Amino acid sequence: MALTSFSLAAADDWANFARYSQENAQVLQLPDSCRRVVFMGNSITQNWNTEHPGFFKDNGFVCRGISGQTTYNMLSRFRNDVVGLKPQIVVIGAGTNDVAENSHPFDLETSAGNIFSMAEIARANGIKVIVTSVLPCESYYWHQHITDIPEKIKALNARVERYCNENGIPFVDFYTLMLAPDGKGINPAYCVDGVHPVADAYNMLEELILKTIEPMLQ
Repeated sequence: MALTSFSLAAADDWANFARYSQENAQVLQLPDSCRRVVFMGNSITQNWNTEHPGFFKDNGFVCRGISGQTTYNMLSRFRNDVVGLKPQIVVIGAGTNDVAENSHPFDLETSAGNIFSMAEIARANGIKVIVTSVLPCESYYWHQHITDIPEKIKALNARVERYCNENGIPFVDFYTLMLAPDGKGINPAYCVDGVHPVADAYNMLEELILKTIEPMLQ
């Protein structure tokens, strides 16, 4: 399946198809072992590759995280940035920017439905799916007017986990691992801004996600 190359102006490329367009073409020239798993996500996924590039390169994983993106953006680019790369597995980490209302007012069922659609597109194309929970957060520093964040994140995680359980999709609980002792936001030992994990926290996420990925690889 050929990938389309994009040269849209940034203001017109709402889903940011152009971000990985050239890299996708390059990845397709690599052996299958270099693109076994694609991580689809937002800044948390993007920063993961920045902080721990060896985790991706050494394991044959591909990062397709874009800072600030919601499930609406990710669903739009999913065919180009995941399906077109023909991985064995996709790890979908999405939702916190929906709660932050980066592109749309938050609607639980729509955001969850976007994640479900990505999972269904992947499975229809023979790609195994793993979904990770939204990380805990108490306040978005760029959208401080958003309220009831912990409750919204809990509701979204619960809705997505239920879908995964009903459809035989592994759901990896990053939320509990990163939760602060007060049960609201992310543990301050694992972040500096209330949202994004620090480098050492990714070690914990890697240990947990590999327990699910490794048995699923052929």
